[in-house]
Amino acid sequence: MTGISRRSLLKSGAGAAAAAALPGSLRAQPGRLDADTIVIGAGVFGAWTATRLREGGRRVILIDAWGPANARASSGGESRMTRGSYGADEVYTRMALDSLGEWRALSARSGLPIFHQIGVLFFFPEVQPFLEDTMRVHRRLGLPTELLDAAEMRRRFPQIDFAGIAAGLFEPGFGALMARRAVQILVAEFVRGGGFYRLAQVTPPDWSGAELPHVTLANGEILRANRFVFACGPWLGRLFPALLGHRIFPTRQEVFFFAPPPGDARYEPGQLPGWADFNAGDMYYGFPDLEGRGVKLAHDRHGPPIDPDTGDRLPSAPALAEVRAFMAQRFPALAGRPLSEARVCQYENSSNGDFLIDRHPSWQNVVLVGAGSGHGFKHGPAVGRYAADLARGQLRAAEPRFSLATKAEEQHRAVH
Repeated sequence: MTGISRRSLLKSGAGAAAAAALPGSLRAQPGRLDADTIVIGAGVFGAWTATRLREGGRRVILIDAWGPANARASSGGESRMTRGSYGADEVYTRMALDSLGEWRALSARSGLPIFHQIGVLFFFPEVQPFLEDTMRVHRRLGLPTELLDAAEMRRRFPQIDFAGIAAGLFEPGFGALMARRAVQILVAEFVRGGGFYRLAQVTPPDWSGAELPHVTLANGEILRANRFVFACGPWLGRLFPALLGHRIFPTRQEVFFFAPPPGDARYEPGQLPGWADFNAGDMYYGFPDLEGRGVKLAHDRHGPPIDPDTGDRLPSAPALAEVRAFMAQRFPALAGRPLSEARVCQYENSSNGDFLIDRHPSWQNVVLVGAGSGHGFKHGPAVGRYAADLARGQLRAAEPRFSLATKAEEQHRAVH
């Protein structure tokens, strides 16, 4: 690519992650392609898609307006859960399993931990179809998932008050992913392997032909390619307002980290797993004190709408009070413990929680990827493979649930 300079800027240290940068301009030449494929969005879906395309020998440019896993992105922040419990939704269990090996491999070669195998515990006030369906799927797939009663959970995890709980699922092979670090290291690998990363803003595409020939940056620069993948999370509705503005629902989500009692090892990884309390459908979830950041708690309820560009990231007093009330019930030794930090991120939800991975209805060389819906991060490697195969025309059989046609304009959450 004439006129392109590529430099990898790596930052490392305690708790730091690697980052990649491609400074300077990509000077387009009339009649010449700048890349085989351009991927817009360097979150977990876009980074893995770009990686798969580059591994397949494609010349790939990856673009993001604020940088890989930036603070405004859905892939930003400290930790994400990886688990295989999806009730009867076996497609997501298989994707989580397929992705887990890739996360393990990235963690092993990164020099900094990306995957913490701490196990995941789901618990329920009663035996319900989600639990029974999950166990059937896991037994069919040969997973070592355990069905626990309340007495066994109290014995193993005495930090948690299981009052009103009847049953639980424990997945020993899963755990936590360090989100921001994972994406930044992945993009750094992408650049070292020959990919090109660009910090730039792409404007909404406007073209009347059957294929999109280029994207335009906010500075007026034009980049040409054979194919385009838009993996822009909550910004998909901004880039395609008529098509996705009413089908992608960004919501404000708040997470909190609390300081455990000094010298109390019960909240360390290995003692406390990742967990989720189904709470009669009003779910809470959290993690142990990963890497000294504090014990994480969050309410897994879709928050109010948020503008990913202008929405402030100041945590709210009502949300903190809500989490503290839950903590006092389930984690009594943490009641009143000081808040270490808080974050406001966002989900970008589809109408029912299924992902969007499909071709644009007008431009056959454009693939749309998004709607992680609060559970997408763990599936990044599998989503990247699927989206890359779709972009290259190599997908043997499309998954109907990922199609644009199934994305409604009213929310009715069905995937948990």
